[in-house]
Amino acid sequence: MTKTFFDPALLASFAASAPARVNLLGEHTDYTGGLVMPFAIPFITTAHISPAPEGFHFSSDFFTGDFAFSHTDILTPQQNWTDYPAGVLHELQLLGIYPPPFHLHLAGNVPIGAGLSSSASVEVASCLAMLHHAGAALCGEDVALLCRRAENTFVGSPCGIMDQFVIAAAKADHVLLLHTDDLQVEYLPLSHGALRNSRILICNSAVKHSVATGEYGTRRTEAEQGQAAIRKTFPNSTNLGKATVTQLDAVAATLSDQAYRRTRHILTENARVLAAREAMLQGSPSQLGALMLDAHRSMRDDFQASCEEIDFLVDTAAALEGCFGARMTGGGFGGCTVNLVDAYYVDSFTTALRRAYKARYNIDAEVYFGEAVDGAMARFSKQKEATQ
Repeated sequence: MTKTFFDPALLASFAASAPARVNLLGEHTDYTGGLVMPFAIPFITTAHISPAPEGFHFSSDFFTGDFAFSHTDILTPQQNWTDYPAGVLHELQLLGIYPPPFHLHLAGNVPIGAGLSSSASVEVASCLAMLHHAGAALCGEDVALLCRRAENTFVGSPCGIMDQFVIAAAKADHVLLLHTDDLQVEYLPLSHGALRNSRILICNSAVKHSVATGEYGTRRTEAEQGQAAIRKTFPNSTNLGKATVTQLDAVAATLSDQAYRRTRHILTENARVLAAREAMLQGSPSQLGALMLDAHRSMRDDFQASCEEIDFLVDTAAALEGCFGARMTGGGFGGCTVNLVDAYYVDSFTTALRRAYKARYNIDAEVYFGEAVDGAMARFSKQKEATQ
C-alpha cells in the first residue's frame, strides 16, 4: 500500500449511488434468521470510478487518507476505511470478476456512526461501480450477500444481512419486510394504512458507535448460544426465525442469563415485527407505536444495547403530544432513534425534542424526515437506462 493523491479530474467515467437506511422494527434479528422491517432513506453514498494505469486507488470526501494498492496488497485488510471497498473488490475477485485498475472516490452525506448504515451504503455503491467497470452484473440479492461477506470476512464486523439487502433492494414509499432466513420480501406501502397521517422522524443522538467493536460481537455470540441450545433440543427450529419463547424456556437451564435474555429479545422482536405488519395493514398507528416502545424496552433491558442518551430521547419523545411511539434504531450503543409522529405535530414534536436534549446534554440533535426512497439497484438500473 502506498499513499496517493486523488485528482478530481479523474471523476469522469461512472458513478453509482446507494442510500442509507433506517429500521422501523426488528433489531439484531437478521443474523439469526429473524424478521426485519427497514426502508431506505435519502442520505446517499456515491462511488465515482474511472480507469487507472495500474493498481487500485481509493479516496474519499469523508474519510481520512488517499491510498493506492497493488494487485497483491489489495488482499490484505488495512484496518482503515479502505477495507470496505477493498473487501468488496476481494469478494468480486473470488467470484471470478476482475475489475481492471481503477480510481474509486467516495462522496456523500450519510452520517457516520449514526446507526443509519453508512458502511453498507459504501459497500453497495462501491460494488455497483466496480461491476460496471468490470462489465459484469449481479442481481440485487447477490450484491447484498457479497457486500455482507465483505463486511464479515474482510472488515471483521459480524453484521447480518439487513443493511446491505435493503440498501440494494428498497422500494420508494415502502417498508421492506424481510425474512432473513430465506430472503423472502414483502413490500408494505407507507402511503396508506397506519402511516397515512403519520410521519417517521429520525433523531441523531450524536453518540457514535461502531459495530466492529466488541459489544456488538459479544451480543451476537450470546444470541447464537441461545440459538444453538434451541436447535439441539428442537432440531426443526434451525434458527431463531423458526423458534419460540416456549422452546427457549425449555432450554433456559443450559444458558447463561445473558444468552437467555439476548435470545428472548430476538424471539419477542420477531413477534413484534409480525404484529407491526398487521398494525400497518389495519391502519393503527397507536398499535404500531406501542410495538416500537416495547421493542425499545427489550433492546434496553434484554439485549442491553442502549445508552443513557438514547433512553432519554425515547422517553422524552413518548411523552410528547402527537407521538405514537419511539425506539432506538441500528446496532445500538448510540446512533439514532426512530419516532412515529402524527403529521399535525411534527414541528412542535421536533422543537420540543431538540430543546429537551440540548438542555440535558448540551447537544444539538439533528432530526431527519424518514422518507422512503428507492434502493441502489433501482437507481443503478435507471442510470444505466439513461446512459444507453
